[in-house]
Amino acid sequence: MQPNSPLTEEELHRQAANIKILLMDVDGVLTDGRLYLVPNGDGKLVETKGFDSQDGIALRWLSWFDIKTGVISGRESPATAERAAQVGMKWVFQGHIEKIPLFERILSEAQVTSNEIAYVGDDLTDVVIMRRVGLSFATANARCEVKRSASAVTQAAGGAGAVREVVELLLKARGVWGDLLKKYEVTV
Repeated sequence: MQPNSPLTEEELHRQAANIKILLMDVDGVLTDGRLYLVPNGDGKLVETKGFDSQDGIALRWLSWFDIKTGVISGRESPATAERAAQVGMKWVFQGHIEKIPLFERILSEAQVTSNEIAYVGDDLTDVVIMRRVGLSFATANARCEVKRSASAVTQAAGGAGAVREVVELLLKARGVWGDLLKKYEVTV
């Protein structure tokens, strides 16, 4: 992960230790951004997406350490709703390209400050949220304008481990990554 100047690696970790909520876009963040339209049994086209399994388990880990998660997406998709349920997301907002009202709703419901929220995005509609949170991340496949607006840019692309990268940073900053490794009997 590459912090954007003037944010240092040390400052990135310090801010990451205080994150209580991780929000994100879907297409281009949890997926590679491709939308597949395939026929169902009736011949009608349905949309499907591919989600990264390592992102999924990482999102589940966050709940173990009391970090809540959610998505705010401009598109509506049953695949997104199902994936969000599988990984235990608290907030699932779809079909909204105007994201600020939803962000403010989450702030109110969660009773946290904006500095306690991190956001992962890849496109222009994400920047308005990225500018309002404590930490913002752009995926490696994000638009250049989004990368410039982010606190840091992931090495991995959306749908290929970008969210996992952010989760590992959050857990390491909290000092719980070692506990997680021990749980799985992973030696350092």
